[in-house]
Amino acid sequence: MKNKFYIELIYLIILGVLTSLSLPPFNYVVINFLTFSLFYIFLIKKIDFYKNKKIFFLYGWLFGFGYFVSNLYWISISLTFDQNFKFLIPFTIILIPGFLALFYALVAYLFVVLKPNNNLSSFFLFSLIFGIVEFVRGSILTGFPWNLIAYSLSNQIEILNITSIIGTYSFNLFCISLFTSPSIFILRENKKDISVCIAFFITTISFYVLGSQNLEKFNKQEVKNLDYKVRILSSNISINRFYNNIDPITAIEELIEISAPKKNEKIIFVWPEGIIPGISQDQLKEYKWLFENKFNENHLLAIGINSKEYKNNTVKYFNSLSIFDHDLNVINSYKKINLVPFGEFLPFEKLLKNIGLKTITNDYQSYSKGEERNIVELNYNNLSVKILPLICYEIIYSGKIFKNSDFDYIVNISEDGWFGKSFGPQQHFTHSIFRAIESGKYVLRSANNGSTAIINPMGIIEQKVDINKSGFIDLSDSRIIEMTLFAKFGNKIFGFIILLYILLIFSFNKLNNE
Repeated sequence: MKNKFYIELIYLIILGVLTSLSLPPFNYVVINFLTFSLFYIFLIKKIDFYKNKKIFFLYGWLFGFGYFVSNLYWISISLTFDQNFKFLIPFTIILIPGFLALFYALVAYLFVVLKPNNNLSSFFLFSLIFGIVEFVRGSILTGFPWNLIAYSLSNQIEILNITSIIGTYSFNLFCISLFTSPSIFILRENKKDISVCIAFFITTISFYVLGSQNLEKFNKQEVKNLDYKVRILSSNISINRFYNNIDPITAIEELIEISAPKKNEKIIFVWPEGIIPGISQDQLKEYKWLFENKFNENHLLAIGINSKEYKNNTVKYFNSLSIFDHDLNVINSYKKINLVPFGEFLPFEKLLKNIGLKTITNDYQSYSKGEERNIVELNYNNLSVKILPLICYEIIYSGKIFKNSDFDYIVNISEDGWFGKSFGPQQHFTHSIFRAIESGKYVLRSANNGSTAIINPMGIIEQKVDINKSGFIDLSDSRIIEMTLFAKFGNKIFGFIILLYILLIFSFNKLNNE
């Protein structure tokens, strides 16, 4: 009996690990139909064996731990660049997946506690609880909506187009139901159960057809030639610049060379996050002499750079996206509002500093949080452009990146070198595709040691510089689409989908009782 229990534990961890293979960069989507169904069937079969339902908390945790430990291992790589953090590597490999697995533990426990007797009601309840808990995971504390199972379909652009209507969390709930639906056929009680399986298959096909039609409609839209270019840079400057006192002049010269400015062209240059070592916003002008022969009044520079403010005899530091004119005067700036715990700010800083901990990305103090994300307007030299700035992992928050959709492009700057040569950069990049579709806007992504790309409102990657490559891509024309339904209503639509699932649960349960 004891050996059987241990086999079950290993079995659940393996199911979680296998599920990770459905995520980028592998995208073996078909495996989810196996793993989700087997996990669901396992829970159903075990319910009658245990009066104490607390064991299911462990079962859910094991599945979640297998899932997260295999797809978030790269978080520990960020600790390898500084000797002071290396002792934490074993803890991050285990503790972070262990913490996130608690959400899956909650899914399993709530399901068996609330489970109705009806097969279909149970199925919809499982999906609903899973979907809601995933929303909670992406929202509480600072939120970490990384690797929702919906991202396994990141290559299926036609199907993904439905997120322009319902958003990522609603689509994630649908995906959970879709991947679990084979279990209904296996556990079926009547023909009605089979019809639900067929309904999910038909719905998926309808998503594909709708997405295909929208893509065709988009491609027929008039192409608007811009009277300027947005030049998005990709660089491959080592992350060691933060620790080895690298001369900022070398980095600036390399970035200018990659930018290849032309004096007679209006160009907005977009450089990655925190790309110049040891230089803050107010210090960049000291290096004007490097720009003088290359940049002129036709050029603007958007760059990820630290900024600081002095308040009450204290200095506050911000991770910022700043816009400079050709004389390196700041004409606009955005301060990041979604900071990375331990990476950019230290929770309980006064306490943890006393035991030697500090932030990973800077050596002085935690970054402060910006007040709000405003649209950055560029009105300069007969140029008028509105951008929504997102720094690094701010791109991962579905339904929370803007309230006002009156802007032209989403500009996302990132430093992906912290992920090393892992799956992290591919997973990070995938979020940009979802945000483009949801918002109905072009996403212009500039990354150091990551993927730089122009992604159109349909989620199609129009241009791309691959990971660890230097170069640039230009946006010189675009197509415009109407505001998406999700951009208008956001995650209120997820609330509507929740009500729909609740209605289905009660309806099937009532039919069973009759």
